[in-house]
Amino acid sequence: MSYAGSKVDFSGPPEVVMRSLHEFVAKVVPGMDLARAIAVNHSLNDLVQMFRDYVRITDEGPRVWSQDRKLSDRDVILLQLVAARIASLSGRSASDALGVAEIQGATGLNPKTISSRLSELAKMAHVERVEAEGGGKYRVTTVGVQRLGEQLAKKFPKG
Repeated sequence: MSYAGSKVDFSGPPEVVMRSLHEFVAKVVPGMDLARAIAVNHSLNDLVQMFRDYVRITDEGPRVWSQDRKLSDRDVILLQLVAARIASLSGRSASDALGVAEIQGATGLNPKTISSRLSELAKMAHVERVEAEGGGKYRVTTVGVQRLGEQLAKKFPKG
């Protein structure tokens, strides 16, 4: 690999090559390493690790898996949207955005409750509305994922 007059070759197992590549980029492009230090991007693996106790991808689609935990309506809606994101990132669903009827079908919550909570969550920037065929749909934002993960960790600490 070469960049800005510096050239280096990498060999070895994938994890060694990736570590070497990262070190090379951090030295040659220090601004990139700094930017990565403050970047937030939840990968499929990150989402699964954060929410594996709360969501499942079933034959019927992504679902909240609360297992006797007392979750607020907001938490259930956000978890359903996180499950949809996981399903989308894993190739099990075409989109990570859900409409009110889809959320209602998956969670059993009242459609008016869902609409009210989605409005609140949108004002808090935890969800965003996206235009889609047949009306608006919603997807969880990066801020929503982060806040939900923090909130659930406080509410249900792992022992």
